[in-house]
Amino acid sequence: MINRRHALALGAAATLARPAFAADETPIVINALGGLANPNLQIGAKPGPAADTLKLDVDDRGVADARASGLTAVNITLGYVAGPQEPYAYTLASLDAWDRLLAAYPDDLTLVRQAADIRRAKQAGKVGVIYGFQNAEQIAGDVARVDEFAGRGVRIVQLTYNLPNSLGDGSMAPQNRGLTPVGRQVVERLNAARLMVDLSHSGEQTCLDAIAASKAPISINHTGCKAVTDLPRNKTDAELRGVAEKGGFVGVYFMPFLNLSGHASADDVVAHIEHALKVCGEDHVGIGTDGSVAAIDDMEAYKEALAAENAGRVAAGIAAKGERADTYPFVLDLRGPDQFRKLARLLAARGHKPRVIDKVLGLNFVAYAERIWA
Repeated sequence: MINRRHALALGAAATLARPAFAADETPIVINALGGLANPNLQIGAKPGPAADTLKLDVDDRGVADARASGLTAVNITLGYVAGPQEPYAYTLASLDAWDRLLAAYPDDLTLVRQAADIRRAKQAGKVGVIYGFQNAEQIAGDVARVDEFAGRGVRIVQLTYNLPNSLGDGSMAPQNRGLTPVGRQVVERLNAARLMVDLSHSGEQTCLDAIAASKAPISINHTGCKAVTDLPRNKTDAELRGVAEKGGFVGVYFMPFLNLSGHASADDVVAHIEHALKVCGEDHVGIGTDGSVAAIDDMEAYKEALAAENAGRVAAGIAAKGERADTYPFVLDLRGPDQFRKLARLLAARGHKPRVIDKVLGLNFVAYAERIWA
């Protein structure tokens, strides 16, 4: 079954050809939530046993396309997100897998621990890899694990996925509880460890409570704007404004939730970015596509796999409103290695100044990272 958000994989060790452009020809581009997977490897693949869930789908194509896109750094998802795995043990195993992947591509990928590592990755022509979680349940049982994970290189911790957990409610939880006592302890420990607190996928009250509880700026690394498209995975103006007023960061995704039809276009991405700019200001908005760079080659074959994946997500109770068997987890006309350059062209055509476009593509995330990681 395709796991479109988390199917990231260990590929063969290889040094890839340098991208066709020079490092100084593109701005810093940060994907605040994405991946390096080659999704074509997932088409037709049969689901493996539970022990095989750490098999990743990163290969030479996935890494090469990421580099060719001009991507400077990407926040990848590792560790427990949802499912039957024991969260802590699974997360440790996932960290080991990603460490092996980076070791397999030393000339192409580099771990990001500090904001300065992003600029070093750009200078070296590599893609910086930021270790991030999309659930904090692996921490909830023992907040001291924050320090352990920080030592392993984790730099971003999302508090919840779509469902409730012991920290708070996800976006699909109808109760809309706020941040729990455990959640407040985790936020405090994340602040102390200088890790990013990410409120993507959270319920509105959990998000607002975390903004108030955090002593440091927080982020919503991949979302849309609810005022533009009223779906639970998108954020209200109050949430967006609260993040910005605290000096945080909001990343707009390339996902079906940007349009009520479920078939979002590049114009929808631009519309949500423009609304976020209006609410948050030009210093707090970026992109978190929620996808890899490599594009699907055979869309007809992919449709079958997508339908199977959607059925699995619905059965597991983790699907969000707006996900269907026919809704692609990407924007059809904004994918592949040219996606970031095309977005820049679309923003320029709308009259946005180069300064603002560069901020949206990556500089705002770098500035936020400098405020948190130093």
